[in-house]
Amino acid sequence: MLSYEQARQIILENIAPAGVEQSELVDAIGRVLVEDVVAPWDMPLWDNSAMDGYAVRSTDCAEVPCKLKVTGYIPAGIRGDGIEVKQGCAVKIMTGAPVPAGADAVVPYEETAETSGEQVAVQAPVTARQHIRYRGEDVRAGQTVIAAGTMVRPPEVSMLASLGLSRVPVFLRPIVAVLSTGDELIEVGRTPGAGEIINSNALALAAAVREAGGIPRVIGIARDNLESHREKLLEGLKADMLVTSAGVSAGDRDLVRVVLEELGVKQIFWKVGIKPGKPTAFGVKDGKPVFSLPGNPVSGLITFEEFVRPALLRMMGQRQVLRPTFCALLREDISNKESDRTILLRIRLEREGETLYASTSGKQQTGLLKTMVNSAAIAVIPPGRGFMAAGEEVDVHFFGSYIDLI
Repeated sequence: MLSYEQARQIILENIAPAGVEQSELVDAIGRVLVEDVVAPWDMPLWDNSAMDGYAVRSTDCAEVPCKLKVTGYIPAGIRGDGIEVKQGCAVKIMTGAPVPAGADAVVPYEETAETSGEQVAVQAPVTARQHIRYRGEDVRAGQTVIAAGTMVRPPEVSMLASLGLSRVPVFLRPIVAVLSTGDELIEVGRTPGAGEIINSNALALAAAVREAGGIPRVIGIARDNLESHREKLLEGLKADMLVTSAGVSAGDRDLVRVVLEELGVKQIFWKVGIKPGKPTAFGVKDGKPVFSLPGNPVSGLITFEEFVRPALLRMMGQRQVLRPTFCALLREDISNKESDRTILLRIRLEREGETLYASTSGKQQTGLLKTMVNSAAIAVIPPGRGFMAAGEEVDVHFFGSYIDLI
């Protein structure tokens, strides 16, 4: 049986980016650039004022206060050709306007006083180059400003737009088919009767796909017969990734692995040395990853987090696909009766000063969904640790929405 670390490594070794498309800048948010972005021109394109004020010669302001003759005005949006700051003079200028010839500094309005419509008094010391944004100061033409593999955020959008780009090549967002299995399942909206269970897994896994950046496609429920499984699994294999829930253990009605094999899916592994989530399976068909997760809601969400999410991020071209790991101190003793497996413990986290403290979010039975709702992170208890005492260090990684605790 594979270890937790081996399973993740094997999965990532079998994952390749899903493809490339051209995207509008706003739609590229959260997606990964395929190519380096090289600046076609300098930024700024010309020397311009960083403040509303007056363009001056710094040598005219060696002693302050000093009075200068106002000989011109340059608002933003004009070239300013033919305007020059001569000795003893100043030109009124707006933020972003080109700095006129002869000037080597800008004095902000608040550091001046107009003595008349044609004269200004400079009241604060002036240094050469102050409040001027010089050509190429930010970016030089031909410079790589954003590297391939970068995830696009609003700052990248601003830079790309400033370089004249309206569309950029990004990795595709994979379509992920989500399939639940079992005769006992009913869809949301019905009141369950005896022996019936609401199909919450499909929506939970679809939400997890969307949160990771993929495009979920819920394809319904495969009933406990070969015909229904074949129909639904064939439909699911049309997507870029298939994630199934339940039907992957060793019971009489656990048909997922049997039918996947029949449909040509190569099983890479079945069973991982973790708790919860031992009967997780992973396979590939024509380069498409297929994950078969346990049907228990807790196990399904945890195995998605640990195995499916990293694969999905890798398909979208991301380089950092695993959650950052942090160290926390246990608030309580932890006993592990199955110490041959890695335990994925649902925990709460609190920060006191520079220290994170971890406590369980409740009983760890896999049927208790509320402990997922109440958890902020997963504590990874390695094999061989049958007992961990309060105060010991443990590795934890957050769920996305709790990153503000760092």
